[in-house]
Amino acid sequence: MKAIQVKAPASLDTLTLVDLPDPGQPAPGQIRVRLRASSLNYHDFAVVTGMIPAADGRIPMSDGAGEVVAVGEGVSEFAIGDLVVSTFFPEWLDGTPPLTAFTGVPGDGIDGYAREEVVAAATSFTHVPHGYSAAEAATLTCAGLTAWRALVVDGQLKAGSTVLIQGTGGVSIFALQFAKAMGARVIATSSSDEKLARLKAMGADELINYKDNPAWGAAALGLTGGKGVDHVVEIGGSGTLDQSMIATRIGGHIALIGVLAGFAGPVTTAILMARQLRVQGLTVGSRQQQLDMIDAINVNGIRPVIDRHFPLADLADAFRHQASGSHFGKIVVDI
Repeated sequence: MKAIQVKAPASLDTLTLVDLPDPGQPAPGQIRVRLRASSLNYHDFAVVTGMIPAADGRIPMSDGAGEVVAVGEGVSEFAIGDLVVSTFFPEWLDGTPPLTAFTGVPGDGIDGYAREEVVAAATSFTHVPHGYSAAEAATLTCAGLTAWRALVVDGQLKAGSTVLIQGTGGVSIFALQFAKAMGARVIATSSSDEKLARLKAMGADELINYKDNPAWGAAALGLTGGKGVDHVVEIGGSGTLDQSMIATRIGGHIALIGVLAGFAGPVTTAILMARQLRVQGLTVGSRQQQLDMIDAINVNGIRPVIDRHFPLADLADAFRHQASGSHFGKIVVDI
């Protein structure tokens, strides 16, 4: 089968298309999946560029979707021909994440989905939403579930709440879609007026160009009449956290999910204390949370926004497109 491997030293230039042996037939409790699509996340970019160390020869990509082609003994949840999508933490099924969860993340701790076929535990996958293609389903594993957990699981989002989203990446757009589906008001930020117009067309209620208005936290506060937003989906990290805290109401919730503006840096703890904020870090979610999200999608009909498709052999070019920052929504790899 064809696959992409990360060769040492890790970089986009050392991503290599290889031929690997057939993965074999599934053992009891396993399924074999003919993968059809993956999608790019910042986590994957960090692996293939060496920011997150991975074993030489690691197959990258945490997201994968395709059809079941063989079923091992004892598997009743799936049948041959079912379209399935991977889970980010194969060992985290429900409840509190196990301490070993990160060691089993596909494309990082174990081989991922930049390949044509895989044999894995049946619990490493779920069914896809009704009517989804493999490409659409492949956007859900990381970005979709992260947005769902940030707002619905951790944030306990309610109709009438106000949500602030940052930028136009996959997580932010899913957060916009989930928030609007649940009756929330959304304030969206971007450095591009063109992208802001697209967010407006998708339902964003208020827009802030943070390039034109560096004090966007105060601007968001003003849009709420000085009360502050209820939830922030914080993808920037330390470089944007102070502005997010300024924008948030007393007792509000900031879901800290990204590091695009910095891994570490000073945080104005006086704002954190004075506004009595709940800043909660999170990384994706459990299999049960993914099942709950898919149940919701089956009801509300949300469809992911896909920016561009790339073939598996051009995975490096897909990451270069991601690094350019010009994308709107998810970048998909067709396998």
